[in-house]
Formats: sequence, C-alpha cells, structure tokens
Amino acid sequence: MEPTRAPSTELLREAPKVLLHDHLDGGLRPATVVELAAEVGHELPTTDADELDTWFAESADSGSLVRYLETFAHTVGVMQTAAAITRVARECVEDLAADGVVYAEIRYAPELHVQLGLELDQVVAAVQEGFAQGVDASGGRIVVRHLLTAMRQAARSKEIAELAIAWRDRGVAGFDIAGPEAGYPPTRFLDAFEFVRRENGHITIHAGEAFGLPSIWEAVQWCGADRLGHGVRIVDDIEVGDDGTARLGRLASYVRDKRIPLEMCPSSNVQTGAAASIDEHPIKLLADLRFRVTVNTDNRLMSRTSLTNEFALLRDAFGYDLDKVEWFSVNAMKSSFLPYDERYRLIMDVIKPWYAEQRASGRR
Repeated sequence: MEPTRAPSTELLREAPKVLLHDHLDGGLRPATVVELAAEVGHELPTTDADELDTWFAESADSGSLVRYLETFAHTVGVMQTAAAITRVARECVEDLAADGVVYAEIRYAPELHVQLGLELDQVVAAVQEGFAQGVDASGGRIVVRHLLTAMRQAARSKEIAELAIAWRDRGVAGFDIAGPEAGYPPTRFLDAFEFVRRENGHITIHAGEAFGLPSIWEAVQWCGADRLGHGVRIVDDIEVGDDGTARLGRLASYVRDKRIPLEMCPSSNVQTGAAASIDEHPIKLLADLRFRVTVNTDNRLMSRTSLTNEFALLRDAFGYDLDKVEWFSVNAMKSSFLPYDERYRLIMDVIKPWYAEQRASGRR
C-alpha cells in the first residue's frame, strides 16, 4: 500500500470542509473594521488595517479567556447598523467559501447589536440578507445557517431562545450561550433551554473551555446540549496509563457513547489557555478514542486563522492526512443542525466524492 502523504496547504484549502463553531463578530476583515469604525465614529487602537490585524492577534494571545473576549468591543462596536451587519455577514460567507467551506453555522449574539436602536428581529434579518448575498456571490457553493447566542452575563436568554425558534424556518439552525463560564453555569438559563427543547429546537452550549467538568455535566445532563462548544476539559475525565491505555470516567464515557459532538477550536483553545499548545491539544487523544470531534475556527480575526489553517496546524502536529480531514469533515456534517436529508446530500454528493477523487488520483 502506498504510504499516505501530508497534504499541502493548497490541497487542504481545496478540500470541502464543514464549520460548526465560528463567531460572526470574531471574523471581520481588518480593513472592514477600519472602514465601519470611520462611518460610526468608533475609536480604534489604530486605523491602519495591518496594524489593527496585529493588535487583535496580540491582544487575544494572552492565555486568558476574559482578555480574549475584550477584543470584541471593537468588532461589536462597528456592527450596530443593518448595513454594517449585512456587509460583515456577506464578507464572512465570501471568505469561508474561498476557504473551501461547504457548510457553516455562524453564531452571533443579537442582543449585542442593538446599541443604535436596531430591534432583535432587524439584526437577524440583516445577517440573513448578508448570508444570502454571500451565498449568491459564491455561486451556491456554500450553505450557511445562523446560531443565535445569548450572553451569559446578560438576562435575555429566554428572549433569544424565542427569537431562534421564531426564525428557525428562515435560516436559524439553533440556540447557544456564550461568554464567561465562571460564575455563569448553564443551569442559570434552564428556562431558555427547556423552551428550545419543548419546541424541538437544537442547542449548542459553550462549555468545558475556561471551566471544567461541572460545566460540561450541566450542559449535557441538565440543559440537553446537542453539541458542546469546545468541550476541551472533557479530558479531565480521562486517565491515560503509562502504557498508553485510556480509562474513561462516567461523564467522558457518556459523551462518547451518546456521540455528543465536540466543537474544538485548536488555535483559540491555545490562546485562551484551554490547551497548552497545538502539539499538546487533546484533540488527538479524543479523536483516537473516537469521540465525535470536529475542527473549527472560533474567531478567525483574533486567531489569524481559517479552517484550512486549523487543519494545517493539525497536519503539522499530528501528521494528519486527507483521510483524517475527511473524517473530521463528515463528523461535522453529521453533527450539524441541518435536517437529515440535507446533511446526507452534502456528505454523499459533495464531501465524499471529492476525497474519493483525490484517493483515485493519488493526491491524498
């Protein structure tokens, strides 16, 4: 059998990929931030796009989730009009399509974009308009859905949950909570989660990033999370012996056995201190143990990354080949909040044929 080869970065960019964890307000183009800031009079650390790009990356690269989140004051600050939000959403889709992403669920918190008087519905409508424009510009090469996020430190989770259900037939795929985990456990928002579950909606919860196993346990067992945003700290419930044998605790076993997807974001996890380095990221252990692991970007601006770059980092750290990229991509597509027939179509008609063609041509 011919040995597998490490795929080039260009081949990784061509590969059809699936993105489940990407924040709209964390993926702006630096030049767009500068232009939008000038329109609304928002003060930035610098008005030079290249310098601003560096500022975002350095400020986010602190090892602290709290410091990391502070960078969003500037991206959210320039996304306060319908036109600005639509532009950001359109450019997001254009950038993802150019990166080979064929399906994406993009999350954002509508409540953060009402400082200049927009209503929550107007925020979602503006995002949907931008997504539609981006999909059209890509020639339909990408499918995009919204995830509506409620902020932990606010008190609007039930309202955002209701908004997600109201828009679920118009592009919204599910409901999420985000923000500082410490002091804001998922169970504080039980009414919102119970509402979404009663309405047969989908839930993903930021858990197991800055906080440990209790956050994951509450998200899964109390709140009914369909997926875990990050979920890195599930490794705290896994013991690896000197001989390499892994023993799973009850929570880790439950998450694996129930096939609860983990939305892992390697670069971001290192920046926020959830992982010590890419080489030490638990994604390899979890993938080897056959957890439902997915690879994501989180915040492309702050991490100076793309989905192609995330896979290139894993290739360099763990020797992953195209077969592994396909495995992660199918994992993500299976874990999406699209209806089953649409997931199946993208897997069988778009994702698998491309990878099969690479194997047949020897490009793998």
